[in-house]
Amino acid sequence: MIEEKFGGGRDNNLSLATIALEPNAEGKPRPCSREVDAYYEDGVFYVTTWGGSNKIRQIAQNPEVSLSVNLGWFSANGIGENLGWVLKPENADIRAKLRKAFAEWYDSANNEADENCVILAIRLTAGVINHNHGADFYHMDFVNKTAT
Repeated sequence: MIEEKFGGGRDNNLSLATIALEPNAEGKPRPCSREVDAYYEDGVFYVTTWGGSNKIRQIAQNPEVSLSVNLGWFSANGIGENLGWVLKPENADIRAKLRKAFAEWYDSANNEADENCVILAIRLTAGVINHNHGADFYHMDFVNKTAT
C-alpha cells in the first residue's frame, strides 16, 4: 500500500518534523515542522536540501523525525540521516532517481556544484496509514517489516 501511494518514482509533498535546537521558555524540547518534497523507495523517503539548513542541523543533534504525507492519510516516525553531497559517488543511484522524480524543478532549486547540496534519507521505523477514508487503519513496523 505504501509503495502504491508514494512509490513509482513520484514527487511526494510531506510535512517533516524535527526537534528544534533551542528549547521553549520552560526548557522543554520544541517541535519544528516544514514541508519538503520527497522521493519514496523501500521504506525510505529521500529529500534534497541544503547542508546548513535547520532540519539538517537539528537531525545531527537528534535524528528522530516525524512526518505526514499531505493528503496521503499517512503519518510515520523515522530516523533522519544526512547522506552528504549529491555528487558523492555512493549517492549516484539515488541522485539519478531524485533528478527524475523532481525533474520539473530540480535544477532551479539545487546547486549541485555546492558540496552543501545534500541528500537527506528518512528511514521509516513505524507508521500508520488510513485506508478507505478511515474505514481501515494499518499500523506498520518498518524495522520488523510487519503490519496490523
